[in-house]
Amino acid sequence: MKFKQARWLLALITAFTLSAAACGSGDEETDSAATTTTEAEVEETTTTEAEVEETTTTEAEEDAPVVRADADLVIWADDTRTPVITPLAEAFGAENGITVAVQEVNFGDIRDRLQTAGPAGEGPDVLIGAHDWLGQLVTSGLLAPVDLPNSDDFSSVAIDAMSYEGQLYGVPYAIENIALMRNVDLVPEAPASLEELETIALGLVESGDAEIALAIQNDPGDPFHDFPLYTAAGGYLFGRNADGSLNADDLGLDSAGGLAAGAQFEAWAESGLLQPSLSYDVMIESFGQGNAPFAITGPWAVADPDRGFKSAGVNYVVEPIPPLAGTTAAPFVGVQGFMVSANAENPLFAQTFITEVMSTLEAQTALFQAGGRPPALTEAFNAAAAADPDIEGFGKAGINGQPMPAIPEMGSVWAAWTDAYALILSGESTGDEAFTNAAEQIRTLIEG
Repeated sequence: MKFKQARWLLALITAFTLSAAACGSGDEETDSAATTTTEAEVEETTTTEAEVEETTTTEAEEDAPVVRADADLVIWADDTRTPVITPLAEAFGAENGITVAVQEVNFGDIRDRLQTAGPAGEGPDVLIGAHDWLGQLVTSGLLAPVDLPNSDDFSSVAIDAMSYEGQLYGVPYAIENIALMRNVDLVPEAPASLEELETIALGLVESGDAEIALAIQNDPGDPFHDFPLYTAAGGYLFGRNADGSLNADDLGLDSAGGLAAGAQFEAWAESGLLQPSLSYDVMIESFGQGNAPFAITGPWAVADPDRGFKSAGVNYVVEPIPPLAGTTAAPFVGVQGFMVSANAENPLFAQTFITEVMSTLEAQTALFQAGGRPPALTEAFNAAAAADPDIEGFGKAGINGQPMPAIPEMGSVWAAWTDAYALILSGESTGDEAFTNAAEQIRTLIEG
């Protein structure tokens, strides 16, 4: 994912039919839906430890299917992860006397390619993927359950995200969520609540020390970025069954809490805390240039080498989004992991590789260094957070986060919910009306 374009989130959202986004940073996960599809032509190379299949892409091959490499263990990964996985795979192959192929596939193509290549015997044994793919892939019978002995060594939210209906389907390697950015020069102390944040932000705009109270993208609406504010205001998306699984029949947008959240967004729009149709460009430029005391965004906005907050030189900190009336702000959390195809030719080697190699401190740290996402392995995360306060801030913000729903019904949510936010923030509809209508549209789509 390359966290640099304003359309990253919209790509994530539409892909949630992927999702998002994303989610990500510096690699293909978040902007996968917006990237051009590329394919791989396998080239065989000999190594001293194992045969490793590498892939190259040519313009003429863009529409060609990915052909499974001639190897005992085949792994599909994107260009960011491939350089990390390859030496680990080579060593694993040499140790077990097997050949290994790491095939480079555009992240945004992996899920769709698996659906056709897997059943045809041309798919991988192991693939990397986002947790919100699980609903589609598991219900289609394309993924095998995973037994991870050291699951307690991972973030609980990561394990929860990589599970579907109580069963683990992957070894998580990265976590991503949004958080609050605070301009320390404008606001030296963290606000204890969203009520306090609103008072401070509007006061700075009134005094002329800021132009935008809260830089949060809504272009035209943005359920992903708005979600922590929605939950803080009392809303929920899907209820849960007795076993903890999501209940798609219990849609929360027009529940008492959801309508209260809609009314709160209406109030925030009227006060000026939230603005309609605020784009990614305006968000990153206003906060990066010191014209907004607060922003709500993800690590991609921090790390963008061209105009990210680090390169802009703004004096900022990353921290959790504060509560509203004592209710926790819970951002969506995206998790990426290693999965095993249900059609794997060598499922035992596949399971062993991801649970015994890719779950290690060495592997998780290398993946973090390559992609910039906070590691899912707790020990690796703690080391990264100790060296980088931004990682620590995003980690703290995600502690109370909720995994992006992986159930297939999630694909029916985004469009109507986006429109609802756009109508509320523009003043064209009340919160009650917008969320009630959105809920009706979503239920109709789900039933269909």
